[in-house]
Amino acid sequence: MSLEETIRDLALRAKRASETLSALDTRTKNAWLERAAARLEEAAESIALANARDLEEAREKGVAEPLVNRLALAGDKWRDMLQGLRDVAALPDPVGEISELRVRPNGVQVGRMRIPLGVIGIIYESRPNVTVDAAALCVKAGNAVILRGGSEAFHSNQALGQVLRAAAADVGLPEDAVIVLPTTDRAAIDVLVKLDHAIDLIIPRGGSALVRKVKSESTIPVIAHDEGVCHVYLDASADPEMSVAIARDSKLRQMAVCNALETLLCHRDAAHTTLPGVLKALHEDGVEIRGCERTREVFAEARPAADDDWVAEYLAPILAVRVVEDLDAAVEHIRRYGSNHTEIIVTRDYDNAQAFTRRLQSSVVGVNCSTAFSDGFRLGLGAEIGISTSTLHAFGPMGLAELTTRKFVLYGSGQLRE
Repeated sequence: MSLEETIRDLALRAKRASETLSALDTRTKNAWLERAAARLEEAAESIALANARDLEEAREKGVAEPLVNRLALAGDKWRDMLQGLRDVAALPDPVGEISELRVRPNGVQVGRMRIPLGVIGIIYESRPNVTVDAAALCVKAGNAVILRGGSEAFHSNQALGQVLRAAAADVGLPEDAVIVLPTTDRAAIDVLVKLDHAIDLIIPRGGSALVRKVKSESTIPVIAHDEGVCHVYLDASADPEMSVAIARDSKLRQMAVCNALETLLCHRDAAHTTLPGVLKALHEDGVEIRGCERTREVFAEARPAADDDWVAEYLAPILAVRVVEDLDAAVEHIRRYGSNHTEIIVTRDYDNAQAFTRRLQSSVVGVNCSTAFSDGFRLGLGAEIGISTSTLHAFGPMGLAELTTRKFVLYGSGQLRE
């Protein structure tokens, strides 16, 4: 078969699987999650070999080391991936849940029932753990999933997909509930996003070029998981030690992820007190500081920031820094240059904390904590499909509930509309 015929066939197989999944009991879905975790542990060596092949090829192609690190399946990332499967199994199944049940004057009961979306196509780059996280959430929510990972993680994704499908066969789940596209050909994306007869939702997560391409070409509804231009704002009353700790964790924990700090804003009254210590700590950790004129006055090692720096998602040891007049100016900067991802204020002022969380409409807004908490696993979702920067249907980290929709259900006793 041609590439187009292959993709169409796989999509139709996923559609058939979704029809079975939509009515599947929670026990079977949870059995698959537990079996998938066990099978992954059993296959750890072969998956590590596939992952090592991806890492080697990435380095041979000259991929920057922070981006290479996104490909690695080891240590905490491997453990979190396996734990994510078990955590999702422990979560309540949203499918079939009835809410907002009320009685109309004629005695008919009207409620809303959660149902699966159907078939979800996910197009993503780099991190192969997304393959497992996405499959876990989609299947638990009663959806079939078609996964198209980046070419840089091809061998890892194929190895993971084989294990997930084998676990499905073990417990009586349709194997085609999880399909990992067996090609690195970019033309597969062009075909996938046009299959609106078989696929119900497309989720692109990755760089802006990928997201723009999918949004412009898809005939299927799209929930974008776009760039993370994340901000931390040091208010006038920010605690200096807390500011250093939050800035370091937000920037250094993992630089090549969408919830990493990219722009640091500082109130002018904290520019000579709190900001120098923060920048000194980051600079000593190897972060290049690109600052506005007032930033460079208090930190001589800073390089001049250009306009492009305020919208940059570096995913690298580079940080844009700007001193602003006040909270209003910080909010205005974020509204103008941000990507609706994650914003944090460091402050001891209750009113300013409340104003910051209310005025900014980003998907995650926090007070006195790291941007790294903008993560489905850390927010108690078990795992996440990604962090939606689209405001419709789902916004922020997407867990089980966000992978369902709701239908109306009616319970009557013979009522007729007169």
